[in-house]
Amino acid sequence: MSEDPNKIELPAPTCWPIVAAFGLCLVFAGLVTSLVVSAIGFLTGLIGAIGWFRDVFPHPKHEYVEFVPESERVSEIKRSDRRVEHLHFGEGGHRLHLPVAVHPYFSGVKGGLAGGFVMAVLACAWGLFKYHTVWYPINLLAAAGVPSLAVAGDQALLQFSALGLLVGAVTHLTMSVLIGLLYVVLLPMLPARFEWFWGGIMTPIIWTALVAVSMPLVNPLLARHVDWPWFVFCQIAFGMVGGYVVFKSEKVETIQSLPLAAKLGVEAQRKEP
Repeated sequence: MSEDPNKIELPAPTCWPIVAAFGLCLVFAGLVTSLVVSAIGFLTGLIGAIGWFRDVFPHPKHEYVEFVPESERVSEIKRSDRRVEHLHFGEGGHRLHLPVAVHPYFSGVKGGLAGGFVMAVLACAWGLFKYHTVWYPINLLAAAGVPSLAVAGDQALLQFSALGLLVGAVTHLTMSVLIGLLYVVLLPMLPARFEWFWGGIMTPIIWTALVAVSMPLVNPLLARHVDWPWFVFCQIAFGMVGGYVVFKSEKVETIQSLPLAAKLGVEAQRKEP
């Protein structure tokens, strides 16, 4: 220990911990790239661990640092006599009590199924009107999961396909339910004054733009044959119907604003006066 009262003993800086951590990262990175990367990471981590071990054993390395002169030290922070007034649950005009009630997730499932039904009817109506068959839009949707439909010609897409019907129905139901659940989460965040506009029109237009970008990668056949004006109309119909079902569902109270003891269900005996 230093005998100089103007110095303080501190652990000496070392680079070995970050070397060991970098080697550990390479070990895990090699699991998804190459075993060579994992081998290099193992050696790097081993070298870092050995260097780190030698810095602390048998005697930790230290260095002595001089105190900052009194004149150069930061002046003492002056304490204020003011106090913060804490808001309590139930006081109006504060986010503390929002939201006290939310739409249940099951309402999102019902909204997604209702919107998906309307969207499926409109899509089949488009196929019946333009191609005189309801199987064309179904086969287009199923093309992402059925290789034979992905390379099929127009005549084959007009015909009934049992596998296409199964894959298209499962895909449509799954996406409808997931979007319905997403509505439960997103709708409370949208402006409440024009919820019909934000939830029924703007949100479908936004996700239609995202679908338009990703569709050539997910389903190239649908991207080439989709009728975009009708597709946007179907999305808006889904948003209007699904959002209406979610908004009209009865809300349930949340427990996020309750005290921790109430959340955990802790019970205590009440003392009689």
